Amino acid sequence: MFTVRKINSLDLPELQPYRTMRRQLEQRASGIFVAEGEKVVMRLLESQLPVVSLLLPEECVGRLEPLLNIRPEHIELFVADKRVLEGLTGFSMYQGVLGVGKVPEQHELANILDRSTKPWLIAVADGISNAENLGALARNCAAFNVQLLIVGKTCCSPFLRRAVRSSMGAIFYLPVIESNNVPDTLCDLKRRGIRCIAAHPHSEKRTLFQADFRSDCCVVFGSEGQGLSPDVLQVCEEHIAIPMAQKIDSLNVGSAAAVFLYEVNRQRNAMR
Repeated sequence: MFTVRKINSLDLPELQPYRTMRRQLEQRASGIFVAEGEKVVMRLLESQLPVVSLLLPEECVGRLEPLLNIRPEHIELFVADKRVLEGLTGFSMYQGVLGVGKVPEQHELANILDRSTKPWLIAVADGISNAENLGALARNCAAFNVQLLIVGKTCCSPFLRRAVRSSMGAIFYLPVIESNNVPDTLCDLKRRGIRCIAAHPHSEKRTLFQADFRSDCCVVFGSEGQGLSPDVLQVCEEHIAIPMAQKIDSLNVGSAAAVFLYEVNRQRNAMR
């Protein structure tokens, strides 16, 4: 069910999330996030996450109507000409559609593992402060059958607008746990028999193609600049590097994750 309201300003109280898009910490404290782009908003509407409202040009309503009609909640659609919307929001609207959704409740590790098939595959993000990079990591996790993404407190939120956009909505379908202490979380995984593997470009012991990913494992990814913290590296049982040309010492975390997670899937599919 939905209703359509034409607007010529963002003064309505219901439009506050769109007025404060650049103050994303405030939005996160309120338990909401902004989805940007028609394809991302469509994936939000297809997901099970609660949707609060949409802000969009009137001509886009018809394309979204089939998805809007099957949503269980009431969604308010605020419509105006795209140029008016860009003037109201203060920036060029990416594909012309914005939506506000509610951040899902924190998942419980035991519940996720119980409903996931073995061998388990978990990814951990440590120190990734760039929202686009974290979003790319989430997209790769969804593409390569990762069952859980654990995000450390030194990372940005995976529900920042730019992270959501970079994930292309994959974050809506990927279970996420935000950890206050990544080394402790890794120790918990190890107690459950899950091997913790550091994606470490400066490892001199083993390369990606020497690693065995066929059993339950967790792959830990760090930032391109700082890499993984010493405490995290100490907890990980294996440090694995992607072999590459000598003059290149690292990859963007999104690219590195794609390479690692592809290799995990390649090894596991070879078993079937």
